[in-house]
Amino acid sequence: MRKPGILVISHGSREPGWVSLVDETVGAAHSALSAAKHIVPGADSIPVEAAFLELVEGRLIQDGIDRLEAAGVTHILAVPLFSSSGSTHVDEIGWALGASARSNTDTDLQRFRVQVPLTYGKPMDDSPEVVDVLSERIQELSRNPSDESLLLIGHGSEEPGFHEAWKQGMTVLADKLRERGGFAFAETAMLLPNQVPERWRQLREKRPQSDIIVVPLFLSEGYFTKEVIPRRLQGLDCRYSGRAFMPHPRVADWICRQASDWLKGFVI
Repeated sequence: MRKPGILVISHGSREPGWVSLVDETVGAAHSALSAAKHIVPGADSIPVEAAFLELVEGRLIQDGIDRLEAAGVTHILAVPLFSSSGSTHVDEIGWALGASARSNTDTDLQRFRVQVPLTYGKPMDDSPEVVDVLSERIQELSRNPSDESLLLIGHGSEEPGFHEAWKQGMTVLADKLRERGGFAFAETAMLLPNQVPERWRQLREKRPQSDIIVVPLFLSEGYFTKEVIPRRLQGLDCRYSGRAFMPHPRVADWICRQASDWLKGFVI
């Protein structure tokens, strides 16, 4: 008898509202998977746990693994609920879970205790669900797309390899959003290193009279969307709402799709 379980891993926060948004999203995904029993015939209930890299006491990654194994799970899918493959956290978590032989970044993590086979999923990147969420966020600010430009802002990284992964993923996402919305131009900027003023100027030079819509690539509203990005944008003419990926039902859909693809390989 094989019993699959899902572990959804995000960064964590001291803000209760941030954690609640993750819990609500993971809960919605759990309900949808439980309702779609045809995905794994014979599986009446698929355990789903939300776990955090840090800052949420009693709900860290090892806690989530332990709870799934205590529930009798024989195989685990660990889904990294992060916006980019360029995140050093995605890499270090994968190593600590045993999904990769080495970590490509310095980490304080130790190997987690995992007693059952584990599959490590993919972060969100330019997935169709993310494109849908961001298109909706942009529509809230857009007035005349053909005379507007997009500026996507992500956390970024200065570390070799990770910087390039951030750039590649953000560029593909920007192109998809520009094409879908019919916008004049689209650029990307990282907070680390600080590329925001330079990329804003590049857009302004391409189309001096064009309005610039700023899109944050963050899972939830918090310190970066409410404080860091507004400071970087100070004095730069643009439209910015600070709305993040969550709450939005398409984030739960993203979890469900990744889980469903994995679960289809199971025979109960």
